[in-house]
Amino acid sequence: MPLLAKARSFFRNLFFFDRRDSDLDQEIRSHLEMLIEENIRAGMPPGEAQRAARIELGGSEQVKEQVREVRMGNWLHSVASDCRYGLRQLRKNPGFTAVAVVTLAVAIGANAVVFGVLNALILHPLNMPDSESLYGIQHGNEASSYQSYPDYLDLRDRNHSFNGLAAYNVAQAGLDTGENPSRVWLYEVSGNYFDVLGIHPYLGRVLHDSDEHGANSAPYIVLSYAYWHTHFQDDRGVAGRTVQLNKHPFTIVGVAPPEFHGTLVFFNPDFFVPIVNQEQVDGENLLSTRGKRWVFMAMGHLKAGVTPAQAVADLNSIGSYLEKTYPRDDDQRTFTLARPGLYGDYLGKPMRAFMTGLMLLAGLILLAACANLGSLFAARAADRSREVALRLALGASRTRVLRQLFTEALLLSLVGGAVGLSGSVVLLRALSVWQPFSKWPVHVPVNPDANVYAVALLLTLASGLLFGAVPIRQVLHTDPYEIVKSGSLRRVGRRITVRDLLLGAQIAVCAVLVTSSMVAVRGLHRSLHSNFGFEPRNVMLVDTQLSMADYRGDAVPRMQKRIIDALEKIAGVESVGLIDAAPLVAGGYNGSLAFTDDKTDLRSSNAAADAFKFSISPEYFHAASTALLSGRTFTWHDDKDSPRVAVINQEFARKMFGSVTNAVGGYYKMPDGMRVQVVGMVHDGKYQSLTEDPQPAVFLPILQSPSSQTYLAVRSDRNPEQLVAAIRSTVRNLDASLPLYIEPWNKGLDTALFASRVAAMALGVLGTMGAMLSITGIFGMAAYSVSKRLKELGIRMALGAQRKEVLQAALGRAFKLLAFGSAAGLLLGILASRVLAFIVYQATPRDPLVLAGVVLAMALLGLLATWIPARRALSIDPAILLREE
Repeated sequence: MPLLAKARSFFRNLFFFDRRDSDLDQEIRSHLEMLIEENIRAGMPPGEAQRAARIELGGSEQVKEQVREVRMGNWLHSVASDCRYGLRQLRKNPGFTAVAVVTLAVAIGANAVVFGVLNALILHPLNMPDSESLYGIQHGNEASSYQSYPDYLDLRDRNHSFNGLAAYNVAQAGLDTGENPSRVWLYEVSGNYFDVLGIHPYLGRVLHDSDEHGANSAPYIVLSYAYWHTHFQDDRGVAGRTVQLNKHPFTIVGVAPPEFHGTLVFFNPDFFVPIVNQEQVDGENLLSTRGKRWVFMAMGHLKAGVTPAQAVADLNSIGSYLEKTYPRDDDQRTFTLARPGLYGDYLGKPMRAFMTGLMLLAGLILLAACANLGSLFAARAADRSREVALRLALGASRTRVLRQLFTEALLLSLVGGAVGLSGSVVLLRALSVWQPFSKWPVHVPVNPDANVYAVALLLTLASGLLFGAVPIRQVLHTDPYEIVKSGSLRRVGRRITVRDLLLGAQIAVCAVLVTSSMVAVRGLHRSLHSNFGFEPRNVMLVDTQLSMADYRGDAVPRMQKRIIDALEKIAGVESVGLIDAAPLVAGGYNGSLAFTDDKTDLRSSNAAADAFKFSISPEYFHAASTALLSGRTFTWHDDKDSPRVAVINQEFARKMFGSVTNAVGGYYKMPDGMRVQVVGMVHDGKYQSLTEDPQPAVFLPILQSPSSQTYLAVRSDRNPEQLVAAIRSTVRNLDASLPLYIEPWNKGLDTALFASRVAAMALGVLGTMGAMLSITGIFGMAAYSVSKRLKELGIRMALGAQRKEVLQAALGRAFKLLAFGSAAGLLLGILASRVLAFIVYQATPRDPLVLAGVVLAMALLGLLATWIPARRALSIDPAILLREE
């Protein structure tokens, strides 16, 4: 048929369906009358002629259906008819419809939320031009990207693989705009930072290479759009305004575009300043110090045609040059490439592992929901077996019946998917404005995009097809004559059915989720009650940076001593200690290589330990309740004019001296060759992450290793609110321009515990969902089994069966599936929980409490799900039942 004729036929069938059907009725009647007349002319009586004509023609409705099937566009009317019939069926069963919609909404909503976070943080983390070719430079032997500024310059100028190489560092500063000074978070960026990334200003201009002319030569600020909006009220005349940054004048030159939030996907700086002004921001000039790696990350776009492997080879050739030229500072310099959004593999690797595991668990939730609905659909198809048999007996094809069942399944899945997606969009948008830490500018940018909607639609359709396909075998093997004769499908045998397999899989999925959630919760409990190497309870942490008030040189330790003395005089204060980076709170890494005392070649490859380095006041160990194992702590006489001393932890002693017994009194060397005597030793602790292995740490006197970064641990049993007010007032009396951030040390640990808490919460929610689905699945199977075997159970009771035997006959299969599914799920959960070790401290599935908890939880779920069917089975009155039958 020509295309134009097909189109004409399609539109006639689409818009004039009733007229076409009327014509078809008239044509069939005419044909039937012609057959009758022919039979009469052949000598048949009228009644017999009519009967023979009808037999020859066949069923009129079947003929109509066959004609409609070959019409162009008939499928649209057929689908519409199936949808109308499906909606009527679902309205007739509101309980089934509500359970199915809620089940799907929960499952699809959970998957949409998890995928939304995965999409934002892992798949498309940075919203900037050509982000696919953007790579950060990472150390080849560790998940760190810190570089010294001279090394960055060599990497930038000597590579042949990048269009440009930019660098940045994360820092804090004190900003004074003419009102009260405030603490701000900023990026110290190289002059080519915006040009390398392809970022254009929203207002004014951005920074360029031409702005840099040496140290402190570019006192310029580019505001982030959010900071400009909230703190400068969208003032378009802000460019050219001068503000005080750490009491140094800086000029605002522009505003970044709204969609640009820096190059860490979760950390939004308030503004950007040139990295060459590092001394004015950080209080020290490290631009020429090759041995100090403080630049947070170097990154750039690969040139067209350059592969990551070629770029790594190019960078490693530069690393070889650095090793030969600067053997003391740049020994063993190898590099690799990593995505910068999650700081390479440091956060990216555990985040990818956790989100992949979470996505798999969410997928299991969806599979469990489909198994649940598949079982319910199969049971519903069995209940509708007489209807299906009648339709088949009246001439409907099995394909037509199956299409109707699939239509009902897809209608359910579309409604459930729409509800679930709506809930997930609300939750994702709430996550996008959530700020988990008041101190840090951390945001989770997970606004749903087209990818989230597409995945939700795909999961919705796949779910409908998946659970709608369960009754296929049942329909294909239906014998309509047997069912019409017997009244229903009543086969109850001992063989394993599809519903059994679905329920067993669902119980296994539930056991996996329950195991994972219990492992996470148990790990979080251990985290909250573990030994950190200090006692954070009853300690207020005062965080300040003296360089923000322009303290330099010897003025820094003098001011620190004045603050300590003043805080010790506050009523109720037991002790006050100072540390330059509070463990598990400060973030970042402040480390130092250490060499044995007999080592003369002080290249990094010869270091005995790469240790955390802390500068502390003499009272710090007392304020932090850190036990001194041996030796002594510091005094205020351990100053720059006295011999260098240190207190070490046990791991440092093992690495440096081979054991903890002979460490005190021994010496080690620092990278500059300075000999340091160990005067004391403390327990190992946690310094940067709860999941870290024991790490070496060294504590130095604040007067011998000065730092303007100041954390004051104030131990007191006084009311926290009163103590905060007293601390703030005391420091303000010393210097009103010094910004302070005060919080309980316990609250400061929120950052370190964040991953564990999120994992426990997410897995707890998924575990609860799995448990709910498992309960409904077991209940559905048990209730269906009891309802279909009422006559058999009545006969058993009439013949003298005991209550235990009746329960075993009615619910034995459900409990067997519960036992086998739980065992399989527990084993799978133990394997899956190994991923949690990257996120949750001391997360181990081999904990006896976890194993016992899973067994107990699954047993309780089984009892809860079978309680009502068991009561129904035991309440059967054989006399009444048999009389009704």
